[in-house]
Amino acid sequence: MAVLASLSPREIRAALTENTTLRARDLAEKLCISEAELVAAQVGHGAVRVSAHPDDIMGAAPALGEVMALTRTPSVVHEKVGTYGNYQSGQHASMVLNDAIDLRIFPQHWVHAFATETVGENGPKRSIQVFDAAGDAVHKIHLRDASNHDHWDSVIAHLATGDQTDQIVVAPRVAPTAPIERPEKTDALRSEWDRMTDTHQFMLLTKKLKMNRLGAYRVAGAPYVRKLTTDAVDRLLPELADREVPVMVFVGNHGCIQIHAGPILQTKVMGPWMNVMDPGFNLHLRSDHIAEVYEVRKPTKRGMAISVEAFDADGGIILQIFGLRKDGEDHVPAYVDILRDLPDAEVAS
Repeated sequence: MAVLASLSPREIRAALTENTTLRARDLAEKLCISEAELVAAQVGHGAVRVSAHPDDIMGAAPALGEVMALTRTPSVVHEKVGTYGNYQSGQHASMVLNDAIDLRIFPQHWVHAFATETVGENGPKRSIQVFDAAGDAVHKIHLRDASNHDHWDSVIAHLATGDQTDQIVVAPRVAPTAPIERPEKTDALRSEWDRMTDTHQFMLLTKKLKMNRLGAYRVAGAPYVRKLTTDAVDRLLPELADREVPVMVFVGNHGCIQIHAGPILQTKVMGPWMNVMDPGFNLHLRSDHIAEVYEVRKPTKRGMAISVEAFDADGGIILQIFGLRKDGEDHVPAYVDILRDLPDAEVAS
């Protein structure tokens, strides 16, 4: 059942005034409201309600020029600098395929959206922020100094809706699906796995066998998967940077998957966060949220696609890292060499 925030918009705005150093997500959590409710309370005070449909937002975004695209979950933040373009609409899934910004979009989860503008020390800070039915962030577009700020007003006027109230109704969060294991179907899983010719067939395979991703990994066993230690990603990222091996890094929530394709140049640990701090790509990973990690091998027409995939304690996927294929081949020898040195969980225990 959908509910209104326990705080009035006026109370939320007062809390914003009193907590200027807290990030929006952290303040929303402190106030026991969703981030979307926090932003909605600012409508008329630096925020405008805009159409949440990706056709509208992605149609308008290229006019803003170079921006920062942000997709996150509670465990990881993925940020890419680039321009939007080459948008391909779809009823159930859409895509942006434009140089640095590479997205897979699931429109049904694009429910609330706002354009925000605040005054900063170096000028206005502007963004378009999209949220799901529960008020959790799906995707954000942040303008940068080099963005087309002259186009901002016209873009927002085009996207603005007729409803400019400062309160929204949110639905309860959907609990994550626990790992679904079917050990009795192990032989069928392996047989179907051997017949894959594309990595995208994997989810159809698990659905057919009434499993999910993590459940299938837990029962498949070698040579399909190898369970790694939970610090495997923290070991992998600096090694990729040292050896300059290009990769694809996938981070997503149920409304948007964002992909980095290219090298990782610099990593830095800050408390529980493992960070990639590159000029056009930032990744902020809560390493302490990682509960399980697997090296996964899937056959394709172009060779073996090999990934490292991390999951949280609820069984939700945090991120996937693939070697960046070249010359039409999914197999990336330099990437495989690095994975070979990652510790096996069973051996470490």
